[in-house]
Amino acid sequence: MQPAVYILASQRNGTLYVGVTSDLVKRVWQHRSDAVDGFTKRYRIHDLVYYEPHDDMINAIAREKQIKKWNRAWKIELIEKNNPTWGDLWPTII
Repeated sequence: MQPAVYILASQRNGTLYVGVTSDLVKRVWQHRSDAVDGFTKRYRIHDLVYYEPHDDMINAIAREKQIKKWNRAWKIELIEKNNPTWGDLWPTII
């Protein structure tokens, strides 16, 4: 398992969710299938629009905390730098 930070979106420029996980495929599947009650289920946030792998969980958690503190414009800039069309990246990780 490789730790990763990820961003999900409800739609282009929609509601964003920043998370960290040790198993990206499993965690994104949980969000997509609404397997866990919470923010992403309530607001229908299912599209993986950004992710970055990390060598260890300590660095991944630190990066997640950093991104969560950013303002919305910086998060959007990060997404659009790597995924300008806000395409769902789910097919690229399965």
